[in-house]
Amino acid sequence: MTPESAASARRSGGVSYWWSELGIPEPQDPLTGDAEADVVIVGAGYTGLWTAYYLAEIRPDLDVRVVEQRFAGYGASGRNGGWLSASVTGGLDGYARTHPRADVARFQLAMIDAVDEVIRVAERHAIDAEVRRGGTLLVARNAAQAGRARQAAVSAERWPETGARLLSAAEADARIRVAGTRAALWEPHCARINPARLAQGLTRVVRERGVRIHEATTVRSIAPGRVETDRGTVRARHVIRATEGFTAGLAGERRTWVPMNSSMIVTEPLPEATWAGIGWEHHDTLEDLAHVYSYAQRTPDGRIAIGGRGNPYRFGSRTDLDGDIPDRTVQHLRAVLCAWFPQLREVELAHAWSGVLGVPRNWRATVAYDAASGQGWAGGYVGTGVTATNLAGRTLADLVAGERTDRTTLPWVDQRARAWEPEPLRWLGIHGLYRAYGLADRLEARGGRRTSRIATLANRVSGR
Repeated sequence: MTPESAASARRSGGVSYWWSELGIPEPQDPLTGDAEADVVIVGAGYTGLWTAYYLAEIRPDLDVRVVEQRFAGYGASGRNGGWLSASVTGGLDGYARTHPRADVARFQLAMIDAVDEVIRVAERHAIDAEVRRGGTLLVARNAAQAGRARQAAVSAERWPETGARLLSAAEADARIRVAGTRAALWEPHCARINPARLAQGLTRVVRERGVRIHEATTVRSIAPGRVETDRGTVRARHVIRATEGFTAGLAGERRTWVPMNSSMIVTEPLPEATWAGIGWEHHDTLEDLAHVYSYAQRTPDGRIAIGGRGNPYRFGSRTDLDGDIPDRTVQHLRAVLCAWFPQLREVELAHAWSGVLGVPRNWRATVAYDAASGQGWAGGYVGTGVTATNLAGRTLADLVAGERTDRTTLPWVDQRARAWEPEPLRWLGIHGLYRAYGLADRLEARGGRRTSRIATLANRVSGR
C-alpha cells in the first residue's frame, strides 16, 4: 500500500481512536451562571476525576464540582497509549539525590499500589477498561541501547521494589518478537488498558457519587476562592487545577508547564497468522530504548496501537484541540512500526491522532496544595499519567480534607520547578533537545560510539 492510499484509508484526528470506537459523548450539565461549592476542580481528565472520586469517598458532605471545556476525558486521558504503569517520572536515582532512599522507595511502592488501585476501582464499579496485566518490555535494538538496558538493570538492583530484570534476546523474543532485539528490560508492574473506557466509566461513577461535572464550560482564569469561566464564576473554598497539557492556556500559566505533543496510530486488526509470527501473548506494553522512544500495545481486538513524539512542541505553547496529526508524523510512526515488525509493511492504518501532555521545567510530576489560599494542583506527568493521576487524586483528596497520610509526604508533594524560558528560547530549547536526541539515535543505529555525550548534553539542557 502506498503512503497516499494509506492516508486516504485511515481516519485522522477526531480526538482519538479510543473515543471514535466508543462514540464522542455529548457534553452534559454546562454551567448556567454563577455558582458556589466547597471544592471546584478545573479539568475532567483523570486527575480531576480521581480527585473528585476520592473526595466523594472520604468527605461525602462536600459539594464538589468539576469544570471541563469539552467533555470528561477529552484531553490526554482519552488519547494516550493505555499504559497503566508504575514508572516514576524523573527516575528513582534522580529523587534519591534530593530525598532519603526510604522515601523514594515509598514513592515507588505507592505507584505500584496505584496500578492495583485503578484495577480495583474498575472491578468494583464494573468499568470495562479492557485491563490486562502483562508488564512492560523495553527492547534494545542496537549496541548503545543494549548498554542502556544493562545500566537500567544495574539501577534495578539498587531498587528491587521495581521488580525489573534484564532479558536476553531469546527471552525477549519469547514475549514479543521485535526485529533486531539484542536485549531487553522487563518490568512487571504495568497493565494495558483502553484509556477512553476508563475515563468514561470513571465519569459515570463520579456523577453517581453526587459530583456535578460541568462540561462545555471553558475556564479563563483561576484565583484563590474563584474560577472564572465563559458561563459564569464558581466560588469555592478549595480550587484545584487539573489541566495538565492545557495549563498554558490559563491566564498567568503560559510558562508553568509546556504542552508537549504526542501522536499515535493504530492498525487494522492483524490476521492470526501474523500474530503467530509476532507473539505478544502476554499483554506486555512495548517500548524501545531509543532516546526519542516509541511505545505500543496490542489491543483486545488484535490491532497494534503505537505512539511517539512527532512535532513535539508548537511555538507559544499552542495546543491542537481535536487530535489533528501531520502526515509526516504518521509516516514516521509507521516506519517505526515496520522496523519493529517488518512483516507489517503492507498493513493498513485505521486511525491517527495526537494530544498534549504537560511538561514542567524539571521534567517531574508534582502534587501541591496551599491550605492558606485553598489552591491545589497536580500534573506534569510527562507521559506517565495514567497511573500517576490516581495517586495524585488520592493525595489531593487527602490534602483538601486536611488529612496527613503516607501519601501526603511522598517526594513529589509540594516540589517546585522553575518557569520555562520565554519565547523564542522555549521553542529553540525544546526542538534543539529533540534534534539532539534524534541525532544520537541515528548515530547509534549506525554503530556510533560517541552518542552518550550528545544525550548527556541534551539531558542537562532539559534538566532531566
